[in-house]
Parts: sequence; C-alpha cells; structure tokens
Amino acid sequence: MQSIQDKIEQMTRIQTPILVTGVHRSGTTWVGKMLAASGEVAYISEPLNVWHRRGVFAAKIPHWYFYLCKDNEDDYLPAFREMLNYKYRWGQEILSLRSFHDLGRMARDGSAFLLGKVFHRRPLLKDPFAVFSIPWFIERLGCQVVVTVRHPAAFASSLKRLNWPFDMQDLLIQPLLMRDWLEPYREQMCACLAKPQDILQQAAVLWSMAYQTVWRLKEEGYPLWLVRHEDLSLDPLGEFRKLYKGLSLDFTGKAQRHIEESSNAENPKELKKEKVHSVRLDSRSNLMNWRKRLSDEEIEQVKTLTAEVAALYYPTESWEGIYPTS
Repeated sequence: MQSIQDKIEQMTRIQTPILVTGVHRSGTTWVGKMLAASGEVAYISEPLNVWHRRGVFAAKIPHWYFYLCKDNEDDYLPAFREMLNYKYRWGQEILSLRSFHDLGRMARDGSAFLLGKVFHRRPLLKDPFAVFSIPWFIERLGCQVVVTVRHPAAFASSLKRLNWPFDMQDLLIQPLLMRDWLEPYREQMCACLAKPQDILQQAAVLWSMAYQTVWRLKEEGYPLWLVRHEDLSLDPLGEFRKLYKGLSLDFTGKAQRHIEESSNAENPKELKKEKVHSVRLDSRSNLMNWRKRLSDEEIEQVKTLTAEVAALYYPTESWEGIYPTS
C-alpha cells in the first residue's frame, strides 16, 4: 500500500512537465523519444517551431528560436497552459490539413493528447527552439529541463550535410532576446549575414550563443540536466538510466528495449537525408561521422569560432574525435 509521501511524490511527478531542448540537430528528438519510451510521459514536438501544428499549440510563432519572457508572455502563456492540459484544437487542425500526411499527424498528435489526459501522463516538450527561453519555461510552467549538448563540429557537419543554413536575422529582429542574451554576439551575427552561404560559420556562432546562454543559466543556479550526445552514444543504457532517475521516471524493461533498439550496432551508421528525424542509428559509429564530412580547414574554422564556449563542455582531445566520458 502506498504511503502518503509516495502518493505526494507521484502527484508531483505527474504535474511536472519536462522540457528537452538544445540547438536543433543536437539529439533532442532521440532524448525526448527515449524518455517517452516507458509510457509515463506524453511526447509533444516543437510548439516553438514556426511550422508547428495548430492543433497542438494555438499561438502563432513568428521567428525561429523565438524568445519568451515575462515581457511578451501574454499571447503565449494561455496557449502553453492549454497544451499542457492536453487541450487539442481539432477545429484549427482540420482547417490546416493539406495532405494525407497532415491527416496522419493529426491522428498521432490527437491520440497522444487524449492518452496523456486519460492516463495522467507528464507532458514532455521536445523543442530545441526553446533553448534561449529556459528561464521562462522553469519559472512560468514549472518545467524540469534537459539540455542536450552535441560537439560543435558534429552539429556544424550535420547542418552542412543537410544544407540547412540559418538566417541570423531571426535572432537580430528580436529586441528582447538581444537585450537579455545576444547583444554581445551582434557583430558575429552580422558577419554571418554577410556570408549567407557559409553554413559552418552560422552553425558555429549559433552553437556558441546557445551554449554560452545555457552555461550562464547553470552558473546562476537554474536546475538543468546537461547531457552530452557523445556520452549517450557511448553508453546509452547507463546514461539514460541516470537521466530517468533524475527526472523521477521509471526505467522499465520497455524503456531499456527501446533504447537498445535505437542505438545498437545493427542500425545504420548514418541516416539517409530523407530520414533525418529517425532515432534508429548505430550511436557509436555516428560519433565519428563529422570527421569524415569536414576537411581539416573546416574543422579548424568551427574550432576557432567556438573554442571559448566548447572548452566548457568538451576537452581538447574531442576535436580529434576522442570523448572521455563526463
């Protein structure tokens, strides 16, 4: 029979949302889906994505990495609270349907909301675009926050491979974000705008800005779980077990099987470009892919631009593809 304390702890876990964030292509999808594998949480994908599904999140997001704080929350806080209470907006979603693929996503998301509500699952928001808004998610929504960190060279090589440039104007146009976090980087962001085809430069500057912000938050005492993609890749079961414990989730046999299946050596060593959001990959082999994709000169470019911040998370030998465990 459960004690009163056990019941209190259980209710606390149920009521506490989880946010998994970090820059895009840093493993947030893998971490989020593996945390959802035991069935205790409801996985909600990227409400701050400018192309998010309107059934999932009612408010319109104007920019990538849109910054939320108390100064601009009035148009967004009600929508987030509705989402965390599993209010799915069927009418808005139906009006936005354009294909059978959209219809399938409506069925997926609507059922996730329904099951989350019926079985009292904790909401898990997987959203890399929330990284600059971490304080708001903690203070206003009570989230436990997991931040995924991926080596800057691996992040940059992934964007280069996919030909995913990043327009710094999305950040520069946000006065609150510049005021609170990014004003010291204005010159570097403008340099990126002058070279719109240099994806590696964009990636390096974005990585530095995001993880300098995360480090400052950690130093200021914000409760964050920092997880390096490389540590998860080298020891998936061990590292996810620690993460489950830290978030008060049950590390069930089902969760273990999902984690093993997502990371074992029988999986592809590299994902096809049309399957970039898949979570089935040979995690150990994937660690070295960036050294095959980038030239020595490109690695040096990323290293130079990120050196100060990268040293907070990675030892020097990581630039040779050597990752001592944290």
